[in-house]
Amino acid sequence: MKVIIIGGGTGGMCLAHGLRQAGIEVAVHERYGSRRDGLYGYRVGIDPTGNRALRQCLPPRLFDTFVATCARTPRHFNVLTQSKHVTASIPLRDDVDDVNSERSVSRSTLRQILFTGMDDVIHFGKDFTHYEQHENGTVTAYFADGTHDTGDLLVAADGTRSALRRQFLPHAEIKEAGITSIATKTALTPETRALLSAETANGISLIFGTKGLLGMLHVMEFKWDADGNPKNPEDAALLQDWSGLQFDNSRDYINLSVWSSHEHFPEGIEQQRGAELIATALRVTENWHPDLRRLFELSDPEAAFPLRISTSVPVEPWKSTNITLLGDAIHTMTPGQGVGANTALRDAALLCQEIIAADRGRKTLLAAVEGYEAEMLPYGFARVADSLDNNGTSGDDPLYKPGVGRLALFAARTYFSLTAKIPALRRKFLEDLYTYRGADA
Repeated sequence: MKVIIIGGGTGGMCLAHGLRQAGIEVAVHERYGSRRDGLYGYRVGIDPTGNRALRQCLPPRLFDTFVATCARTPRHFNVLTQSKHVTASIPLRDDVDDVNSERSVSRSTLRQILFTGMDDVIHFGKDFTHYEQHENGTVTAYFADGTHDTGDLLVAADGTRSALRRQFLPHAEIKEAGITSIATKTALTPETRALLSAETANGISLIFGTKGLLGMLHVMEFKWDADGNPKNPEDAALLQDWSGLQFDNSRDYINLSVWSSHEHFPEGIEQQRGAELIATALRVTENWHPDLRRLFELSDPEAAFPLRISTSVPVEPWKSTNITLLGDAIHTMTPGQGVGANTALRDAALLCQEIIAADRGRKTLLAAVEGYEAEMLPYGFARVADSLDNNGTSGDDPLYKPGVGRLALFAARTYFSLTAKIPALRRKFLEDLYTYRGADA
């Protein structure tokens, strides 16, 4: 059996590792030109679901390297006002368990982890154009450079704008959630650390601002210093032996993002970059605390980017064939619950199990694909719905409406304030959070 994967993102590469571990031929076709491209440095939260998938699919040594390269785990969940007033600060669990823990990893670091040891599997500079299915049960993928590849199963792992999905499921709709976001990245230095309280510096903070503007602040501290040397001698063996680290550009940084409904931002913001985009962030946060605005001023203009949030519209099950999809290619979700990457990893682990069963003769390949899709579609689109109903990630949220927005803001702040102060509410909040993010159902 040969499996062809379009897209070298989180889900696609996790699947590729799992198949290779099982001795199944796999080829990944990635549109970027090399493993040095696409080194975006923003945070990915990996929950127990994602940890389990990575442990299942990665070689043990590489999973250990993943754990060693994660940033320090947030110790507090904070809710702030735009004036830096602390509405709530809730202690979080520690990452004492390699699997049943919440982890923070740089996107670029995770990308390099997943590329490690896969030079003979991944093919760079492959821009997918279309596919053809054949009477003998195989399928051929074609690329813009004139090349093609033929296998038994074709997997779309090429993200929200999946070209493979557009051909295979032309009726599958991606719609805007009505939200615009600006994300920035600021080096963690003595100057920038001094702008943060201890709880903020050691946690992840949700900012409920006035005028319908929300924000998220998270500090990423890694286990290597500015020169790339391990801070702790205990990590030295893993980090120094890991070939992927030479391509990683992540150093300790602060990620500060702001978002709101489209009308709170200027027309054409999606084309803005650099200093112009930072200036826009400063304009929309003109009533925010000077320390928060200073983080924007000190941010790296080249690392800032705007984003119009999208979400998938659920589709009815289709007749299974030798083409299937995983991750954002089928269930793009807003960042409201922070489970997009973890759901892609869950897809990869599940699909890997089904393909192995087919390869070992326990079921046909089409039955394996059907089994995967029958489980993936319900949980995937349930996560899409959940993410839309969380923390203002839909433009229809009352937070963004004139008049009623003030009441919604008051209600949100009151809820978190009471949750932090009342032990029973705090326990329930944490139990619900960890149960949801660690669930496989």
